[in-house]
Amino acid sequence: MARMWKKLLLVFTLAASLSGCGYNAMQSQDEAANAAWSEVLNQYQRRADLIPNLVKTVQGYATHEKDVLTQVTEARARVGSIQMDAASATDENKLKQFTAAQNQLGSALSRLLVVSENYPQLKADQSFRDLQAQLEGTENRIALARKRYIDAVQVYNVTVRSFPNNLTAMMFSLKTRPNFTVDNEKAIAAPPQVNFDQQGK
Repeated sequence: MARMWKKLLLVFTLAASLSGCGYNAMQSQDEAANAAWSEVLNQYQRRADLIPNLVKTVQGYATHEKDVLTQVTEARARVGSIQMDAASATDENKLKQFTAAQNQLGSALSRLLVVSENYPQLKADQSFRDLQAQLEGTENRIALARKRYIDAVQVYNVTVRSFPNNLTAMMFSLKTRPNFTVDNEKAIAAPPQVNFDQQGK
């Protein structure tokens, strides 16, 4: 009987020590980061789903813009070829590869929208305007989902790195998660050059 009480006391002590060591908080925060990542993927998928309709609409008016349309289609295919899930988001190299592909797609879409400025009938087309508004809304949702993911990863990483939680993290091989980074940080840090010279006067 005394042996059973000792075992129960040991189990209770272990459970109490684990609850105070941050393990449960790390698990909860890791799941929150996974959920936030799923929302990032959801919004990127929403953007990818809009692209075929956008390309078809532009094709109807801008038949001479095959290069831009091809770039958008190829960029979308590259994005689709990268399989990402919550587990992949913890791999820094894969996250960078995914982010680079998404940035290329965003750049191709921007070029497509610039091209549309040259076609007044396309700009006036109601379905194009609807698609453009949906794409704009999706880009805002992507930015918000990324921010929520960045915040969730920050909370998790602070917990994993803080003492005494870092000891628990080492014991269970829990590591910090990589986060979104800016590809051209130096270029962004440089102030923009503004030129008000009036040419042609």
